[in-house]
Amino acid sequence: MNKMTGKTDFQSCVFGDKMLAEFADCYPEQPKILDHALVSHDLLTLDALAKLGTALPSSSVEYNPGDLPVGIAPEDVPDNGMSIADTILMIENSSSWAVLKNIEQLPEYEVLLLSLLEEVRPVLESKTGKMLQPQGFVFVSSPNAVTPYHFDPEHNILLQLRGEKRMTVFPAGDERFAPATLHETYHTGGPRNLIWKDAFFMNGQEHHLTPGKAIFVPVMAPHFVKNGAQPSISLSITWRSDWSFAEADAHAFNAWLRARGMEPKAPGRFPARNRGKAMAWRVLRKLQGLSG
Repeated sequence: MNKMTGKTDFQSCVFGDKMLAEFADCYPEQPKILDHALVSHDLLTLDALAKLGTALPSSSVEYNPGDLPVGIAPEDVPDNGMSIADTILMIENSSSWAVLKNIEQLPEYEVLLLSLLEEVRPVLESKTGKMLQPQGFVFVSSPNAVTPYHFDPEHNILLQLRGEKRMTVFPAGDERFAPATLHETYHTGGPRNLIWKDAFFMNGQEHHLTPGKAIFVPVMAPHFVKNGAQPSISLSITWRSDWSFAEADAHAFNAWLRARGMEPKAPGRFPARNRGKAMAWRVLRKLQGLSG
């Protein structure tokens, strides 16, 4: 029996040589559609995910109505009036969007996450260093649900398992779509949702995800997602790296400089390492007794 799937007839290699070669070509800066073989899994059915949502701490569960605009502030997102279990079990008709965060908090999901990341680890570690803070997220979405415009600090491969969605991705580090000040705000405790302008549409790259397809999303690449006409289940496997932490800390240090009247240059994207500003922020944070 395959330990990863609990089944005897499932392919143990989810990604394969072709996908790994394509991943090596795009990592860490270019979004890319990839293939995967994780078509089904006992831990990723609606029943299993409803139980997972109930078992996770409330801080690891987020869900809301799915009929949101592409651009919306986090404080303006309303509650859907349901429990997380009911939201997931009734996802076809609940007009909702849900994310289960840090699924690795449960041992069986940690095994699943780490087994998937192990396949890509040699590729990513050859470029951005040791794989750090592996985390998993499951997204369950009603038909036509929208995930608003935002960015994320992790390297991310999102695997589509059920239904379809279209993810529109914008270039990471391009200040037209996410100014440096928004990066600085995020890396000093602010929200990840971004300011949307309809003029952005023409510059985004839309990627169509169906079961058996995945997408690599670079660190802090702005994006939004629109679900298709059927309920959707997606799994994000994510990790941090020395590079991503240095980029984040350099933005935080820039926020400190900007608060003192300076206009610092934005951190460089890969292969720039941003070591100087990152080290300065880490020293300053230690001296001031800050966390993070």
